[in-house]
Amino acid sequence: MLHPKQLTQAKHAADEASTPGRPHVIRNRVFASIAATVVALTSATTAGAAISTTDDRSESERLASDIVAEAAEAEYAWEEVPTLETILPVKVQGTTEVDKTEAAEIPEEEEPEPVEEPAQEDSSGPSVSIASDCSEYSGNKAIGCTMTLDAGWDLGEFSCLESLWDRESGWNETAANPSSGAYGIPQSLPGDKMASHGSDWRTNPATQIAWGLDYIEGRYGSPCGAWSHSESNGWY
Repeated sequence: MLHPKQLTQAKHAADEASTPGRPHVIRNRVFASIAATVVALTSATTAGAAISTTDDRSESERLASDIVAEAAEAEYAWEEVPTLETILPVKVQGTTEVDKTEAAEIPEEEEPEPVEEPAQEDSSGPSVSIASDCSEYSGNKAIGCTMTLDAGWDLGEFSCLESLWDRESGWNETAANPSSGAYGIPQSLPGDKMASHGSDWRTNPATQIAWGLDYIEGRYGSPCGAWSHSESNGWY
């Protein structure tokens, strides 16, 4: 009876006898696959031929052979791609550069002309403290009486002045003659002549009276002289 070890050796020997040359076939397949891979990098056709001539190919080997064969037959589309031109603009000789559009000029804003405001009236006219001799008068007549005495005339002269300006304006500091343009208590023509005695000539009776007394003195010498002329001519 054979020992178990002897039985194993006998089985190996029988296997080798039934499949003579099998190790050599396996080695041949490995080398053929490696050779096919290396050759495929340089020539797809040669690699396909190498794999196709291998005896007893496996499924993987057949798949590799098909891939190599298809690669050999494929058209190289990238060879037909035209050369890429530069994307930068090329200046053609003989042409001139296009002038850059100048920025539009922004019109300067015109400064509005200053509006002249009417002169502010102030109380630059004379201030009057009513004299005791003029206590019988009131309002603008009391001011006129006091200023007449201050100018060096007596109450008789003021009596002439009272009559004169009663006729001209009724002693109203805002009286205006629509036909001639005369204005104020003394009916200055034009009214702004009285501005020489104060910027408040439109509303201050003392400013108007001061101007009127200077006018009368310069032209008629006294209020009674002006009254006499008015009686004879209807104006002074």
